[in-house]
Amino acid sequence: MKQEEIKKSVRDGYARIAKTAGSCCFPATSCCGDKQSVAIISKDIGYSDEDLKNVPAGANLGLGCGNPIALASLQEGETVVDLGSGAGFDCFLAARQVGHDGRVIGVDMTPEMLDKARQNTRKGGYANVEFRLGEIENLPVADNTADIIISNCVINLSPDKGRVFQEAFRVLKPGGRLIVSDIVLLKPLPDIVKTSIEAYIGCVSGADLKEDYLSAIRGAGFQEVKIINETLFPLLDLISHPAAKNLSMGSDTLRDIAEQLSTSIISIKVSAVK
Repeated sequence: MKQEEIKKSVRDGYARIAKTAGSCCFPATSCCGDKQSVAIISKDIGYSDEDLKNVPAGANLGLGCGNPIALASLQEGETVVDLGSGAGFDCFLAARQVGHDGRVIGVDMTPEMLDKARQNTRKGGYANVEFRLGEIENLPVADNTADIIISNCVINLSPDKGRVFQEAFRVLKPGGRLIVSDIVLLKPLPDIVKTSIEAYIGCVSGADLKEDYLSAIRGAGFQEVKIINETLFPLLDLISHPAAKNLSMGSDTLRDIAEQLSTSIISIKVSAVK
């Protein structure tokens, strides 16, 4: 599948998520479920009850695979750029930490997500947050702007991850930090999953092997590339995930694939420095 076809499919998929306010990135039976389900998912991946309370209703869609803000050590007055900012959840958490003198820029390629994020900005009265339409492979941000770049379960969706990290490097100030939570592979996926656009939108089939992912970060020029944490990605619920319904295979086959994938995919938190 060509890069533009992938981007269009991902954009359309996340437009639907924005409209239905559901979770389709973290593979749980509650995908596209209720607020309680989203809260459970968010706490499972590292957010606190306080985090969930301190953002506008509708900002958290349960789309992450970690909590990059908890690892970012943000300081007052810093500028943060969020790659694939969605409805603004991490941006709003960052805004509280950088304060009135700080600045948070969220970038997303899905207009429906931007509309939702901007509504949430107005609801929360965030004067230090803005959202820009753009692709993370071509960031609408000037050189040497950010003190820190964050991203949460988004870079795996890009068909050109090397370009994403090159753009992140360009936008960071010298000495700036990169903190990302993402999905990577320990071994290649079965072809039936690798070629599924539904699995791509679900943050699975677009993922790189772990070493390839880290090599892309180093190749962009980053130093001190470190894995802060990694955990197995829980895929035992794959057979009940909505995307699985579109894979056109029997439940026994899906169960076999789920068992294979349960030791193949991990969530990692990575830091690096420009």
